[in-house]
Amino acid sequence: MAKPIKTLVNGLYNLRDWVDSRFPLMKIWNEHLAQYYCPKNFNFWYFFGSLALLVLVIQILTGIWLTMNYKPSAEEAFASVEYIMRDVNWGWLIRYMHSTGASAFFIVIYLHMFRALLYGSYKKPRELLWLSGMALYLLLMGEAFFGYLLPWGQMSYWGAQVIISLFGALPIIGDDLSLWIRGDFVVSDVTLNRFFSLHVIAFPLLILGLVGFHILALHEVGSNNPDGVEIKQNKNAEGIPLDGIPFHPYYTVKDIVGAAVFLIFFFAVVFFAPEMKVPGTQGLFLESANFVQANSLQTPEHIAPVWYFTPFYAILRAVPSQLGGVIAMGLAVNLFLLLPWLDRSPVKSFRYRGRNYRIALSLFVISFLFLGWLGLQVVTPFYTWLARFFSVVYFSFFFLMPFYTASDKDKTVPDRVTT
Repeated sequence: MAKPIKTLVNGLYNLRDWVDSRFPLMKIWNEHLAQYYCPKNFNFWYFFGSLALLVLVIQILTGIWLTMNYKPSAEEAFASVEYIMRDVNWGWLIRYMHSTGASAFFIVIYLHMFRALLYGSYKKPRELLWLSGMALYLLLMGEAFFGYLLPWGQMSYWGAQVIISLFGALPIIGDDLSLWIRGDFVVSDVTLNRFFSLHVIAFPLLILGLVGFHILALHEVGSNNPDGVEIKQNKNAEGIPLDGIPFHPYYTVKDIVGAAVFLIFFFAVVFFAPEMKVPGTQGLFLESANFVQANSLQTPEHIAPVWYFTPFYAILRAVPSQLGGVIAMGLAVNLFLLLPWLDRSPVKSFRYRGRNYRIALSLFVISFLFLGWLGLQVVTPFYTWLARFFSVVYFSFFFLMPFYTASDKDKTVPDRVTT
């Protein structure tokens, strides 16, 4: 029995060497895994980068299987989704994995971004890494928006109608831009086909390419850590960082454990609460109105986007004028791009930041959560004023950052990472 196993192992090694002589297989393995040195003090917050990659794989695989039975036409789209749910073997599971995966993606991404705010992962020398990550975030928002129309339910249809009409508020080009996005004067079969092609082909290709760029940029400058210390500044005679350990096997094993725990929660939602209904909502992941076929003559009682867009939707509604709301919403998303230049503190990590930044970040997180909740609620005068208050807090985090970070009393950062 040992001889056949030995023969098989030798055959695999020979295959590896044959491929390596024609393609830089081992070079890639060593540079990006076995000999890529990471700080030895990674903590809980460093799971979410690898989890984002895991969810991306889930979304691509389930999306491919869904397109095998989906009909991208206004007459057949809703019925094809029902067919997938009822008649395709395991179709309900694939559909719920995809819908849950969309929300899981944004949960992971928001936590990944929060980690960057905690430990200053956007600061020098990682500005380009941060910008590529934010570009990925914007692409994911577009991908989610395009995919949201595809089930052709009531909330999908009217949500798309409302969001696209916002572009009409832009001066001079607004009406023409809205018409160009829809391809028609109203959301129709033409719009559905456009969104389908963008959701299934164009944006996934852009996202995959940018993910590759993001990983290469990360491995060029090296990973940040909870202390904000650059481990490349302290190396031994062989050029190996004193405070670093190889990504493989140490962090591959750690990430596998994290992925296993994540999948337990992920499938718990898929099997037991795929709509994620909570009091006061139609369902956070799948709204009740989306189980009704789109009807252009019947507007839902309350139109609201999916939860991961609601903080920005609340900011949009908080501004009295439509154009002002669109500008405020665009700023709310894109101000993250300026963080490397707004933050004037020489300290990266939250551990050694002064009181000013700690208070500002805490208020920002609170405002973001409250705006997310307000975006799900029916508009009332009280909620509108509450949204305006938290919008001011949200924007103050960015606009006042050069002042409160420059005057902050930071602690002394250690020369080596701590454990």
